[in-house]
Amino acid sequence: MKFGQQLQQEIFPPWRLSYIQYDVLKSELKQRQLAHAWADQDEQDFIELLESELEKVYDFVTAKLNEVEARISYCERTIQTFMNNPSWSSDQNWNVMDEALTEVLFDVNDLAKFTRLNYIGFQKILKKHDKWTGLNLVQGFVPQLRAMPLDKQRFDVAIVFISSLHDVCRLQGKPRTGNAAAGGDQNAFERATAKYWIHPDNVTEVKSIIMLHLPVLIFNKDKRYEPSDSAISSVYFDNDDFDLYTGRLQRDEGAEAIRFRWYGPMSSNSAFIERKTHHASWLDGASVKDRFRLDVAQVPQFVSGELSADAYADRLRAKGTDEKIIQDNHFIASGIQTSLENKHIKPVLRAFYNRTAFQLPGDQRVRVSLDTDLTFIREDDLDGVKRRGPSEWRRPDVGIDYPFSYLDDEEILRFPYAVLETKLQTHLGQQPPEWLTKLVDSHLVHEVPRFSKYLHGACYFHRARMPLLPWWLSEMEIDIHKPRSTNFGLTRSKSFKPLIDGQYRRAMEQEERRMSIVADKANADQVRGPLDRNSFDHDDDLVMSPSPFDDPLMSSATLSPSNKQEPIPRSSSAGNTLIGSPEHKPTLAKPPQEPWKHAGSSSSSPTPSVFMSDVAPEEEQGLKKKKKKNKKNKQDMEMQELGEPVQLDKGSLRLDMKDEEKKPKGLKKILGPKGPVLVEDPNNKGSMIPIKKVKIDPKVFFSNERTLLSWLQFCALLLTVALSLLNLGEGTSKIAGGVFIGVGAVVAIYALYRFEKRAWMINNRVIGRYDDLWGPAVLCALLVGALIVNFYLKFG
Repeated sequence: MKFGQQLQQEIFPPWRLSYIQYDVLKSELKQRQLAHAWADQDEQDFIELLESELEKVYDFVTAKLNEVEARISYCERTIQTFMNNPSWSSDQNWNVMDEALTEVLFDVNDLAKFTRLNYIGFQKILKKHDKWTGLNLVQGFVPQLRAMPLDKQRFDVAIVFISSLHDVCRLQGKPRTGNAAAGGDQNAFERATAKYWIHPDNVTEVKSIIMLHLPVLIFNKDKRYEPSDSAISSVYFDNDDFDLYTGRLQRDEGAEAIRFRWYGPMSSNSAFIERKTHHASWLDGASVKDRFRLDVAQVPQFVSGELSADAYADRLRAKGTDEKIIQDNHFIASGIQTSLENKHIKPVLRAFYNRTAFQLPGDQRVRVSLDTDLTFIREDDLDGVKRRGPSEWRRPDVGIDYPFSYLDDEEILRFPYAVLETKLQTHLGQQPPEWLTKLVDSHLVHEVPRFSKYLHGACYFHRARMPLLPWWLSEMEIDIHKPRSTNFGLTRSKSFKPLIDGQYRRAMEQEERRMSIVADKANADQVRGPLDRNSFDHDDDLVMSPSPFDDPLMSSATLSPSNKQEPIPRSSSAGNTLIGSPEHKPTLAKPPQEPWKHAGSSSSSPTPSVFMSDVAPEEEQGLKKKKKKNKKNKQDMEMQELGEPVQLDKGSLRLDMKDEEKKPKGLKKILGPKGPVLVEDPNNKGSMIPIKKVKIDPKVFFSNERTLLSWLQFCALLLTVALSLLNLGEGTSKIAGGVFIGVGAVVAIYALYRFEKRAWMINNRVIGRYDDLWGPAVLCALLVGALIVNFYLKFG
């Protein structure tokens, strides 16, 4: 597909005018060349037009990023207000804020696609210009692209903040007890890993989907998050024969991969000395990654052997480190030092990437990481170029400033895709969550089993020395960008409302959380009885989850009842904190008064509770009267969200009054004024099951209106005949015309009555006949009667 067609297909309509005018630029090139030879004035005019388009796009991206930051700041201040004022901390308010964050997340996803699409557009038009004119504007336009960079726009920071606030909303201000930094110094990791490639067009969407289920892992929440915090650099070691490369590629028993890794900028004080072992003999054949921490200043001493494993252990003992940790670190250090000496390995390759990790703090059963900006840089001197000093273990001239434009093409490889890694502790019985299975089976990812960053980078720079090459090199020749075949992922409706897996967020939650009325009042009155929250049999569809994104891992996370969780402190570009003062009350819609709300609620709360507590019989009678009085307005009431799973016991219902902490919120959502409609369970005779509420299709109302219009058309025809008889006829004809007018009026009134009745039945989901059983027959009888009267008067 040509880029012009692709651009038109992928344009986000509300932002249409802000995209690069690719067709205009292309037409300008073509028309000027057809008119005359390309001249200096043509080149100057084209550059001015190109600069104008670049400035337009860049200003739009900047304005949208500022808008996103302002909206996140508002959500952060409002959430802080909820946490400081429990009286405002209602289910509806938390849901409103969560929806606002979801809207921001969708805008970030759209903005990322907008930025990438426009960047590709400028690259395409520059190449087309050079091809048609023979000039080199690709290089000449570099200063403008650096001054207004589209390729360096990072949306990770916004996603991290949205993730943190989304997690707070999900827990309604309750803190997680897990420690995000736990495992940072863990020595050994045993996990089942799968790897996938992600096309750049899908990176932000994949991050957003994962974020809805797992929070972004932040190791140091006391520090303001910065883009450099996601940077990871690893220096891989091997010898001139690439024995470690060959062993890992062939998956030999005990094959090693040794790397020195640091997080963040080059000024980081710590480095991790890591070793990956395939089928480690000391773990009964299990594959493992183990590591230990060193100060950066100690790394050259460790590589040279000046700092031995024994000396390192002695330093740990002097610091009072636990003996078990000392023994583990000594075992790893001695093994790596043995490989350094015996295999004569040295730094050969650096891998850089920005990683976004998703994991519950302190819980490593499920971990998902997404690596972007993956770059391979040479560290060796096999081509005769000295890139490091004799005592240096990494190049001092390379930092973390992606895309490393100052390096020669012979020294760098920029990987075209992002790398998704899923890590499950299957040895502990952890199975992949359903949402993760859907993600890896979707069009957004491309599975590449056993992909290795080191193997890929090493074979690229030293292919002539490699006897074997990785199997996935052939995958680099195909297009992994797959067409969307299902509704999975983030999309928008025709009205540009956010859709998650093809559904509105609130509608999806309500479908999963609630039951509603679809039968007549008599049936509902008969089946209403005691509600047993723990004894409904085997009907999983009737148990409503607190969230459409809930999975066992998230719902089992331990929550601490004290010490309210603080959102991540952030600073704006001006250095001001974005956490607002609780003095400013958020402008959130208050939930309407429900007939289920009892008079004994706390009067101090601005948001009345939707829980029912123990009430006296007199109060219960008052509630019933109030419920009956408000029956006509039931369709207009705002339905509350459910906070607990609610189950039904064989069709019997009552409010559970025993434990307020376990009482279902928004029970009005399920019961309605008369209770749910139950039908007989075909799989269990004698048992009743409720029927789920189905969203009414607007086409049902339109069909009802079309039926009314059809009847009115017939009435109009009948009245036309009647008026003709009255105006043009004589005595007998006028009598017949009067009869036809009466028939037409009766039919019109009857049609209106049936229209109103059907509309009422649809709104109230009444079970019964929607067709008109007697109306057409009576109409035919009236017409035949009118004709008989007419013939009798004329010929009788």
